[in-house]
Amino acid sequence: MSKASTRELEHEHRPEVIRARLAELRGHSYLGDAVLGSIDGCVTTFAVVAGSVGAGFPDIVVIVLGVANLIADGFSMAVGNYQGTKSQREIVEEARREEEQHIEHIPEGEREEIRQIFAAKGFAGETLERVVKVITQDRQLWVDTMLTEELGLQIDGPKPLRAALATFAAFLLVGAIPLIPFFIFALNQGQTFALSAAMTALAFFGVGAVKGLVIGRSVLRAGIETLLVGGAAATLAFVVGWWLRRAFGA
Repeated sequence: MSKASTRELEHEHRPEVIRARLAELRGHSYLGDAVLGSIDGCVTTFAVVAGSVGAGFPDIVVIVLGVANLIADGFSMAVGNYQGTKSQREIVEEARREEEQHIEHIPEGEREEIRQIFAAKGFAGETLERVVKVITQDRQLWVDTMLTEELGLQIDGPKPLRAALATFAAFLLVGAIPLIPFFIFALNQGQTFALSAAMTALAFFGVGAVKGLVIGRSVLRAGIETLLVGGAAATLAFVVGWWLRRAFGA
């Protein structure tokens, strides 16, 4: 390891830097909710656009179907995220109530659970007993430790309303991109669809790249992967629309 890398690591492990980093990690980032909303919004809206163009619908119909899908599907996804996040918080609160009751009625049994949890981590003898004593002296710390260590729950989860709003806003903003060219009435439909496809492809790649940053994967790989998935969905929608038009002689 170079001296520059060593100095950088030393800086990242200074007490104040560690304290700030841990405080940041305890909060919840809603970027993941926004990324998922963006991907779904872009995929579903362009799929509607591609299917409508494949079916030979005029631009105004494409706009109406696209906007209706954008709002309805975005709201549906936001509600789903809200309900899922709320359910997870309710699970944590129910588990907290149960642990509170256990500590109230069988404190020695709960102390033994703490003892065995930290014994499994390598603590022993007087050190183990000090750890048990410190944790069980603080009721909230005791309960939080049981929730995270025994039950594997995340006690500082996202707020349902914020998660839903992040999803809905991202869905609308990115999902509107495939529709923008259809408001430029000076273009014919072929040109409009080509411009929509190009803008959507850039949006797919951009959102995928952001997703890669969020989950710690290769930005290029995540961008291309999202582009391919979105392109496949759009191609399928276009082919289905074209086939139905041919099949029913529309």
